[in-house]
Amino acid sequence: MAMELFGIAAGQLGLFVTFGLLIGTLFGFFGMGGSFLVTPALLVMGYDSTTAVGSGLAFVFGTSVIAALRHRDHGQVDYKLGLMFIVGMTAGIEVGKGVVYYLKALGFADLVVSISYIGLLAIVGLLMLRDARTESSDDDEGSALAEKFQSIKIPPMISIKGGTKVSLWVTLAMAFAIGILSGFLGVGGGFLLMPAMMYGLGVPAAVAVGTDVFQITASGAFGAFTYAQSGALDLTIVLPLLAGSAMGARIGAGATALVDEDDITEYFAAMLLAGSAAVASRNLGNAYDMGIFNQLSQVLIFGSALLVSGAVIWASIQSIREDEPAESVHAAD
Repeated sequence: MAMELFGIAAGQLGLFVTFGLLIGTLFGFFGMGGSFLVTPALLVMGYDSTTAVGSGLAFVFGTSVIAALRHRDHGQVDYKLGLMFIVGMTAGIEVGKGVVYYLKALGFADLVVSISYIGLLAIVGLLMLRDARTESSDDDEGSALAEKFQSIKIPPMISIKGGTKVSLWVTLAMAFAIGILSGFLGVGGGFLLMPAMMYGLGVPAAVAVGTDVFQITASGAFGAFTYAQSGALDLTIVLPLLAGSAMGARIGAGATALVDEDDITEYFAAMLLAGSAAVASRNLGNAYDMGIFNQLSQVLIFGSALLVSGAVIWASIQSIREDEPAESVHAAD
């Protein structure tokens, strides 16, 4: 009955549900719709670029609704900042979508999207890994990049969580640029938006995650709708993924209140690098007709999702265990 409902083999159905559970956990923890792994995973599995992009955005929307409620409960959402990113990214997604279809007409869409994924995921992942492993003496003053953005005093200036002020226009321009990449790559913008808020605007990591989730509910819905109108949305992919992610998103969102912020950054960087390596491996396999590279790409995508989501859950359990003795001592006093 399940096969008839989704129109796919039982094995593949189980794979999508399990992958959705892992991605949901990662999404709730990192503040992303998971399409930064879902879209390249679909490319690795042989789906065309427009279907991978459109289905990735649809998955973004469905998962984000669940986790957004959890982050709201933890007080980790800056609604004002989130609304500005919604406006800017909505406009940018339309531009990015137009680029994808233009490249598809020329026959270059799959190649360009894949190469763009490899480069962006690798660059952002390496930068965040370097930051997480480098001790800074001026953490309270924010990063040098954040200070540069905050120094642009084009009114009106708005206050954001973390105690800083930024220009409305600078924030909208940043959101528009990320929206273009979101529509082009089929992501909710999370893997770019989270570091942009942290390093560009000086937003605390936990608030960046929560605000990211909030804006994804809008940008993901808009992106999925535009691709669905063009028939580039496959529900046999999206529905099993969402079934698995429903529980995972709640687990991941709860973990952000337990795990250290530096750990969040390191785990995030690891996922980006794994995604970059997977798409690169797939392209090598296709270019030289070597099946070993295609198999390696699938291992990287699904294996990294399993390992990192497991690490998130383990770190949460360890944090709870460490807190229990302190609570017992306090109760005894």
